[in-house]
Amino acid sequence: MSVKLRICHTIICLFLQIYLSAQDKNENYITAPIPDSLKKDADAVCRLDEHEFEIISPGKIFERERHIYTILNSNADKYSSYNTHYNKLTTINSVNGYLYNEVGKELKHFKKKDMYDVARDGEAFVSDDRMKSGSFTYTSYPFTVEYEEEDEDADALSLRGWYPPRSDKTSLLLSRYILIAPKEYKVRYKLMNSNIKPVITEKKDKIIYTWEVRNMPVIPDEPYAISRKSYDPYVLVGPSDFEIEGYKGNMAEWKDYGRFYASLQKGRDVLPDDLKQKVHLMTDGVTDAYRKIAILYDYLQKNTHYVLIQFGIGGLQTYDAAYVAKNKYGDCKALSNFMISLLKEAGIKGNPVIIYGDENEPEFVADFPSHQFNHVICCVPLNKDTVWLECTSQHLPAGYLGVFTANRFGLFVDENGGTLVHTPAYLLNDNITISTIKADLDAEGNLRLKSEARYKALSYDPVSDLLHHYSPDQQLNYLKRVFNLPTYTVNSFRFTEDYSARLPIIRESLDISVTNYAQITGRRLFVHPNILNRSTVKLEDIRDRKLDIEFKEESREMDSIEINIPQGYQVESQPKDLQLQKKYGRYQTHSEVNSDKIIYYRLFEQYRGRFPASQYEEVQNFYNEIYRSDHAQIVFVKKSN
Repeated sequence: MSVKLRICHTIICLFLQIYLSAQDKNENYITAPIPDSLKKDADAVCRLDEHEFEIISPGKIFERERHIYTILNSNADKYSSYNTHYNKLTTINSVNGYLYNEVGKELKHFKKKDMYDVARDGEAFVSDDRMKSGSFTYTSYPFTVEYEEEDEDADALSLRGWYPPRSDKTSLLLSRYILIAPKEYKVRYKLMNSNIKPVITEKKDKIIYTWEVRNMPVIPDEPYAISRKSYDPYVLVGPSDFEIEGYKGNMAEWKDYGRFYASLQKGRDVLPDDLKQKVHLMTDGVTDAYRKIAILYDYLQKNTHYVLIQFGIGGLQTYDAAYVAKNKYGDCKALSNFMISLLKEAGIKGNPVIIYGDENEPEFVADFPSHQFNHVICCVPLNKDTVWLECTSQHLPAGYLGVFTANRFGLFVDENGGTLVHTPAYLLNDNITISTIKADLDAEGNLRLKSEARYKALSYDPVSDLLHHYSPDQQLNYLKRVFNLPTYTVNSFRFTEDYSARLPIIRESLDISVTNYAQITGRRLFVHPNILNRSTVKLEDIRDRKLDIEFKEESREMDSIEINIPQGYQVESQPKDLQLQKKYGRYQTHSEVNSDKIIYYRLFEQYRGRFPASQYEEVQNFYNEIYRSDHAQIVFVKKSN
């Protein structure tokens, strides 16, 4: 750091220390009484959460943070540990941890030099990310911990927004966010779910923005609740100009950020000569573009595997195609770049799409350009079609993304920069499960069943994970415990995949024997007609529901069941057919008994959408009716001789 910058930095730090010390005189964050409203239903109270980011230049940021938690019981012991991360772009200048007893007496203290230093999470095969970890052991509740840290980041992309911490078991007394920037630097921020205005002050050549919130009780633990980012206040912050290891960029517009990402990958799509020849051998005789893509995607899946790599230019620059060709592995951006390189050699244009990969993706703010991503996939625009490729998967068919990246925004990158696109959404007529069961019930109440099921699109995903990520023995162990049945034995099972259409299908065959499936009491026989697919959702009363209700996916289940029962019984009672139709779903059943056979049909459709909290009782009644119906029995009585 230059002498001039150090002097400026010292002045700002001194100003902030004076400013914060003045506030601290009025608020004792360690021993001040905690309001009862913040203790209610809480395992811990965050007394203070403070983040400060000081932009020195587009390539340098100072980050300071302070956290104080009072731990009320052992359920919140996770706050007794403090972890922080660094790499070649982030330097940890200092860390301090303090432990206080119930009356605020300091008991223990650790510094940066006392902390364990390990590879971050152990997940990455190649990474320059490291983690420092410190912790306290104490069990006399309540007690308080305090953590302070200062870091130096060599890129403005490290600038993070403000997310006041609270959860269903942690309340918040005070959260404060401070952003300091040169007056000439264009600060970009967007406040969500609130009208909180920043306090803006100036000090010489710096401008200081401060936000804070106070007294936030725990989030209600309510079923099917919307995500925190739908209601809690938070601030998105993004740099305008930034610089990483000599690479300069701007994030004021999506196009600019896409242009920066493209500049990092320039020249990294060159394949070795022998692989170029192999591409032509595989594809030159193929006229259909989709078929070419599928052939090359199959080659990628069979000849490479995914590893997590967090290395170089903040983890944004890919290993080149020649490296992947030689070493047979890569992370999401390296494998996507390799796939794009294969396509290029075959005369097909593919593009990277930067996206957030996770089954539960956070809210995406499309009108605020910022780094809201953690993953890269490949997109191939054709004349009348678009083919999406998840290049980290070794089994998904070409054109199908799955729950990890479907139905969300991503940044499509080409030579003109970045453009927001939306990945495919798989809807009601896509996500289908169809099952057919034929079963025989003997006179002792034991059941032998054979089931044939078909899972399509998002319904395919969990079964596909079971098939591809677990051994046959592990699959059998899973099947032995997944069904809500009395003692049962899985005699045989089989999974087969069908990729003949764009959306994948898995077919499942099961042969199961169930001991004492039916209850026999005197002359009566009690039989559940719904064997394998009974609802597990039973919603409790909530007197004052706080949060809106959200169903993120939609699907259809269709079950057809035939059960042969022992001779000599007649129906005494059976559940009535049920039909429910709501904005969030449809359910219907039909059962009949012909001679010595039960015939049962069930349909359930889940619709996606967001619904007001005031409709919770209606939602509760809907799902509880389904639960009761799915667990209903047909009662038979022995015929008189």
